[in-house]
Amino acid sequence: MPERFEVGMPDGVRLHVETTGPVDAPVTAVLLHGWTLDGRSWHRQLAALTSSFGDAVRVVTYDARGHGRSSCMPLLTATLAQLGDDLAAVLDAVAPSGRVVLVGHSMGGMTIMEYAHRHRAHFAARTAGLVFVSTTAEGHTHTVYGLSPRIARLIRLAETTGAGVLARCGSWRAPRALLNALQPSIRWMLFGDRCDPSDIRLVTSAVARASLRSIGGFRASIGAQHRLDTLTALGHLPAAALVGDRDRLTPPPCAESIAAALPATELTVCPGAGHMLMLERPDEVNAALTGVLGQVVARSGPHGRDASATPSPRGLDAGAVAAGR
Repeated sequence: MPERFEVGMPDGVRLHVETTGPVDAPVTAVLLHGWTLDGRSWHRQLAALTSSFGDAVRVVTYDARGHGRSSCMPLLTATLAQLGDDLAAVLDAVAPSGRVVLVGHSMGGMTIMEYAHRHRAHFAARTAGLVFVSTTAEGHTHTVYGLSPRIARLIRLAETTGAGVLARCGSWRAPRALLNALQPSIRWMLFGDRCDPSDIRLVTSAVARASLRSIGGFRASIGAQHRLDTLTALGHLPAAALVGDRDRLTPPPCAESIAAALPATELTVCPGAGHMLMLERPDEVNAALTGVLGQVVARSGPHGRDASATPSPRGLDAGAVAAGR
């Protein structure tokens, strides 16, 4: 069973954290969820990583400020910059030693980039691998919602205006009845050709937990962030990027630009999939996580230091681990 606890931030916000695996594991994987979601979106990855790596990897998920079971925050801190600072604080609190692999979906991937930008020495000292799932380093540059650019501009204008209103609604949450009525729209926006009914229920539940301030407040910095220059300095790290070819929020050009900035990145485009790859294509996402984590575990000693040889993760061939297959 996962261990659940809260980590306090300097401004009084309390983040809900869940961990699985031993505290002294040589490698820690931190999985960061997307905008309006929570840590539950990674449930199919948690089981796979525990099965594959056993005690060699500790897995950490947490709900971003204003999301899930974490507390709401002042409006001025509803920014990606603050999320990058929060990630640095969470790492210090729950994984103060050993190597770290950072895995981010959508806003979670942007959080990783902000952490790398704002805390360069901290990032360099701790981070050993990266996985980007349905995310972007270019704000809303490529986001046209699968529509014509003219219609997309109108939608973005309406979305931005609405976000400003929601951001001032504090810790209130959207009524569940309203979200249930909006499920067809949520399904269209977030999923591709296929959608398991349990997945749309999970996503709707997560949105119901997010404060209106977080739904509206983060929109501005998400649209404005540009961190390709930050990524180009990270090309020495094992990395993977995944995207669905039906993703209406972070379409394939977003992942392609990340892969171009990180030339060693393994890019996976999932046919027929939308924005929620962890749920829609768990096998592909799990394979990417296993590939990057396998490389890091293979060269990490018992205390997270590089070593020439270490035990292979349980259930994986040593050669496949080292090759990232």
